[in-house]
Amino acid sequence: MLKVGRINKLFGVGGELSLTLYDDFPENFKAEEQPLFAMVEELAVPLFCESFARRGRAGATVAFADIDTPKRAEILVGKELFIEGEEEADDEFTLDELIGFAVRIGRSKGEIVDFYDNEFNPLFEIEIKGKRHLIPAVEEFIAAIDFEARTIKFVLPEGLIE
Repeated sequence: MLKVGRINKLFGVGGELSLTLYDDFPENFKAEEQPLFAMVEELAVPLFCESFARRGRAGATVAFADIDTPKRAEILVGKELFIEGEEEADDEFTLDELIGFAVRIGRSKGEIVDFYDNEFNPLFEIEIKGKRHLIPAVEEFIAAIDFEARTIKFVLPEGLIE
């Protein structure tokens, strides 16, 4: 199941609901063909849409079949919405997420203490033996990243840090 939205609040008097749609919500979602799912008491309950209307890029209103009163709809407020499908592996990251990672450069060990985001010359600030160095944050210098161990190995040109 893929998490695609959240039910925010009641909308109207007939059991309609206001939704926030996450970035993973499919643009080509066909409300009349596929149900949304909500977890109710640890069970994935299919919710069939009678009406579904987008409100901007990240919002929508929906009326579900068999949910025809505000009292029935109130049970769903705050629930996450899912659709059938597999979550894609998210192997993308931003360089500022590497702050705090342990660093190994040859035999030297240190830590990434900051990241300076510059369109033309992004830089890592690395502390080794109490001394801080700025090195370019470029793919060519990164030999390996271990996200579980929070370590990164750099291979730098000779003389870049002294």
